[in-house]
Amino acid sequence: MKKFFSFICVLAIVVSCAKEKKEKVRETNKILDFVTQRLEYTLKAEPDAIKIPRTTTNDGRLVTVGKYDWTSGFFPGNLWYTYELTKDGKWKDEAIKRTEVLDSIQYWTGNHDVGFIIYCSYGNGLKFGNQKQYKDIIIQTAESLSERYNDTTKAIKSWNRQKSWDGTYWYYPVIIDNMMNLELLFEASKLSGNSKFKDIAIQHAETTIKNHYRDDYSSYHVVNYDTITGAVLNKKTAQGFADESSWSRGQAWGLYGYTVSYRYTKDPKFLDFAENIANYIIKHPNLPKDMVPYWDYDAGNPNFQPEWKYNESDFSTIPRDVSAAAITASALYELSEYSDKKAELLKAADNIIESLSSPSYMNENSKNKFFILDHSVGSIPHGVEIDVPLVYADYYYLEALYRKNKLDNNETF
Repeated sequence: MKKFFSFICVLAIVVSCAKEKKEKVRETNKILDFVTQRLEYTLKAEPDAIKIPRTTTNDGRLVTVGKYDWTSGFFPGNLWYTYELTKDGKWKDEAIKRTEVLDSIQYWTGNHDVGFIIYCSYGNGLKFGNQKQYKDIIIQTAESLSERYNDTTKAIKSWNRQKSWDGTYWYYPVIIDNMMNLELLFEASKLSGNSKFKDIAIQHAETTIKNHYRDDYSSYHVVNYDTITGAVLNKKTAQGFADESSWSRGQAWGLYGYTVSYRYTKDPKFLDFAENIANYIIKHPNLPKDMVPYWDYDAGNPNFQPEWKYNESDFSTIPRDVSAAAITASALYELSEYSDKKAELLKAADNIIESLSSPSYMNENSKNKFFILDHSVGSIPHGVEIDVPLVYADYYYLEALYRKNKLDNNETF
């Protein structure tokens, strides 16, 4: 009799798991139907591959950019992820078309964003499309990016010399976003056998730990270095609320970058650092219940003094940044594979994706007809792209969805 009841219990668990899995598949398919509808609309609206979708105007018109814009690799990346998620060959064809218009970027040394541009496009084409010829382009791009590394500062220069908000010069500015370019360098070393790229990535990550982060694992946005001595001249923000505040997308960039750094090096200090950044984000007292952060965790806090023209009356409602949430979710899914805190990290990632997949952020009735998600922020201090859809929010949402599906099916990604 005990054996019979044990069998019934096991059978009940199996049936329950099967129902749960079926429900997850149904929900994923519903999301993918929405994604493909948006992509089809966008491709029809802009058939010219060199005009790359980035956002919309306030009245809902599509805004495109050229290939040297830092966001140019995300739309082809969205097509690659859609191909991988649906296995529909038409998305692969479109992804190849939209990827290969970026080929000249491999030689560009104008700023650090080549990692975003090439790895999100060609990197995914190599991974998902088996486009083996893309290997050489990734390696050449790493060579170009390496030219921006300086052994005096021991970091990759983000932007060229320019003035900050208060008129002082940033001689060698390094921004936290730069952590996202390390994946290109790590992968180029793996593909080429040349350890130079990996060595630069590791040194940059270590320098960023030393100079970008506060004791609570929040990050400065910009660190300005002396080009002669390598000393830190000042620490500022360009897109955050204030120099000492915590810009939410910057926190997400760091989390993602240190998770990637651990993936390639297995150095426990990078894992520990990523876990501490994740803890800062997940447990932040100003994180809304739906886990989609405000554009800055300290936005509106009277204890912080913005240097840009901030008018409190313009922000009766503090804007959210969906892009920060999507980046965070994707990073948490990967970090969960390495961390002893797997259950906690998975729960947080799932909660974010559940929120982003709701009508609050994936709004079928909005004027946004081109992108998956609404309510992202580009740069409030610059007064641009406030509460709009952004192509990179969609990219990291699709990446998170891909990673979630793999984990739900006990598969590696």
